[in-house]
Amino acid sequence: MRALRTVLGAGALLLLAANAHAQPPAQTPVVDSTKSDSREGTNQQKDWHFIGHVEFDQKDTKIFADDAWYYQDGNKFVAKGNVTFAQGDNRISAERVEFDTETRLGTFYSATGISTVKPQRQQIRAGGVAPPPMVGQETVVYFFGESIEKLGPRKYKIKNGGFSTCVQPTPRWDLNADTVILNVDHYTFLKQAVLRVKGVPVFYLPVLYYPTKKEDRATGILLPSYGSSSLRGQSIHNAFFWAIDRSQDATFLHDWYSKTGQGVGSEYRYNFGGGDDGNIKAYLLNDHDTTYPDATNGGVDKVYPGSRSFEIRGGASQLLPGHLRARGSVNYFSSIVSSQTLNTNIYDQSRNTRDFGGNIIGAWGTYTLNSTIRHSEYFSSTTSTTVLGDWPRVALSRNERPLLQTPLYFSVGTEYVHFLRTGTTNGVETDSRSLSRIDFSPQIRYPFKKWQWFTVNTTMSLHETYYSRSLTEKTAVAQTITDEPLNRPVFNLQASLLGPLFSRIWDTPESGYAEKFKHSIEPFVNIQKTFNVPNFDRVVVLDGTDYFLGGETYNYGVNNRFYAKRKPAPGVLAQAREIVSVELSQSYYSTPQQSLYDRNYQSNNIPGATDVPASNFSAVALSVRAMPTNEITGNMRAEFDSRYHSLKTISASGSYSWTSRVQATVGWSKRGYIPQLAGFNNKDFLDQSINTQASVHTLNNRFGGIYSFNYDILHSTLLQQRVSGFYNAQCCGLAFEYQTINFGGLSTAPITSDHRFFMSFTLAGLGNFSPFNGALGGVPR
Repeated sequence: MRALRTVLGAGALLLLAANAHAQPPAQTPVVDSTKSDSREGTNQQKDWHFIGHVEFDQKDTKIFADDAWYYQDGNKFVAKGNVTFAQGDNRISAERVEFDTETRLGTFYSATGISTVKPQRQQIRAGGVAPPPMVGQETVVYFFGESIEKLGPRKYKIKNGGFSTCVQPTPRWDLNADTVILNVDHYTFLKQAVLRVKGVPVFYLPVLYYPTKKEDRATGILLPSYGSSSLRGQSIHNAFFWAIDRSQDATFLHDWYSKTGQGVGSEYRYNFGGGDDGNIKAYLLNDHDTTYPDATNGGVDKVYPGSRSFEIRGGASQLLPGHLRARGSVNYFSSIVSSQTLNTNIYDQSRNTRDFGGNIIGAWGTYTLNSTIRHSEYFSSTTSTTVLGDWPRVALSRNERPLLQTPLYFSVGTEYVHFLRTGTTNGVETDSRSLSRIDFSPQIRYPFKKWQWFTVNTTMSLHETYYSRSLTEKTAVAQTITDEPLNRPVFNLQASLLGPLFSRIWDTPESGYAEKFKHSIEPFVNIQKTFNVPNFDRVVVLDGTDYFLGGETYNYGVNNRFYAKRKPAPGVLAQAREIVSVELSQSYYSTPQQSLYDRNYQSNNIPGATDVPASNFSAVALSVRAMPTNEITGNMRAEFDSRYHSLKTISASGSYSWTSRVQATVGWSKRGYIPQLAGFNNKDFLDQSINTQASVHTLNNRFGGIYSFNYDILHSTLLQQRVSGFYNAQCCGLAFEYQTINFGGLSTAPITSDHRFFMSFTLAGLGNFSPFNGALGGVPR
């Protein structure tokens, strides 16, 4: 029995040993997670060959192929034949792949792929509501190459390939390069890059930095714009955008002009919240000598010398300690000719003023402070200028408050200002009216509001004013300014009467426009009594504080207001709104000279006119304002001469807006001709012009256009005409602009008119820009 147990035990041990030898080694997770039609194990089953319909699935990575080998020692998975790789939002198709199963990195051969750049999640403040993500805001990046090496979760190195953000079967555009470093959600770097549009090479760049960040702002080179101009020739506009951080960025510009030279510029913007924001633009234009045909000399070529000029624009706002806020602005150019011939905006083309300044404002209870510095220079020609400014102007005031326990209200203000008033011709000062002024002005007001249909506001004020300089005594000899100081007291009474008011209401429930209509008639009279102002003839009149002249002024008129109670939108309660307002007014002056200083009438401003006669009556002013719907507005103002019963000035404007897709504005103005009235009997000072602008685009900005023009009706001259258009597809777009400009009023311009054309491409994920001159400024970006 003992021998039998020994034999059986030995046999069992041999059987266990045999069974242990027959068991295969434990399979790895890669083998367990790979499916195929069949498999073969070699190298003691460390290496596996998967044959037919191979499917590798481990964690977030899937690989599909016709045939695959797995080498356990190197964690190497090699697949070929219709290879498809999927990892998160990344998809790659290739003929062959070598993949590391541990690092999840590898190299794909003869491959194409796509990756999705999702928009940045909005940051929500505490207590705020998180908006749901919007579908369709993602940017899909399509890439391809002879080999694509996966360097990280979303980083690839492409050899002899490229990428595009078009996912059509045939991409509208793509960028090809010898080497591409594609870092999704950050940037793409290309060497020897060529942009192709519909397979046609467009331009070549030795290097290109292309942002593919998920944020809206990303550092990188912006798409260039092309331009053509009669004045400056062909042009290329380039820019580099630097996203410094979430609160600030900078753009660096370079413009090349085939005829005239080149320009460089920059723009810095910041927004730190709380109203602390600002931007500043600077541009340097370097023009070389240029030859143009001289129209005044039979078309013979004339050389115009080169020049160097600069322009600075910007503004900033900053909150300061102590309830103070500072603001600053600059709009300055060194050459008026360069500024007017470079810019595309009609305002900049006609602007003859350069200025800079700033102010600090503060409020403490009932007291307010306003300190301002302003420097403006007006060009009457390229060599003659007039400087106007406040250097500085400091005003401290106590706001209106009840006076003790009475129905009276008291306020007081004081102001110090040093005026800059100088004229310069060819660098030589020809006239100086600069001076300092101190003004102290208390005021008491009594409002009478016992009846709603009739109100009266009565004001009594005093101005005690000191001038550091004054005019000489008024004699037959022309007055000149001297350094003799002057004190000027002014006592003023004013009463504003409104009413009696008359109104009537109509119920129109069946009207398709409004449920009710109301007509209100509001007569008014404003009476101002200024007691005799001593030495008024010696006051250097510079602004409204100096306009006080002894006598009475009666401003009277009537205002007709029409209201409609209508629903602003279907399903919303009806609301009353003013739809039409018509005002007719005139002023009477007991002292005719007062009419020369009343700035409430536009026709009193007569540029270049002298010896304008004084009158006891102002012009009769008619003002009409209409806003029948949210989409339509209109304004008109006309002034008629009461003595000669003729039109002095008239202006009208209107606008139409349908959502944001259709917008149009039009304006018209005219200065009348009155042979008997000085200032209106010189045809050189007359004008009549019309301007308009219209824009149309689809809801998603797929395509649209902008058109504007300014036309001088009096001289039958088209001052400028501008047409812009754009088309945006899923991943690219095209924008263009054409403009004609008349330089007739600019005698130093080398040509009489300029024809300009600009064009730019838009690629998804890559920003573009508007050049410093404002071209393509209205095109959606």
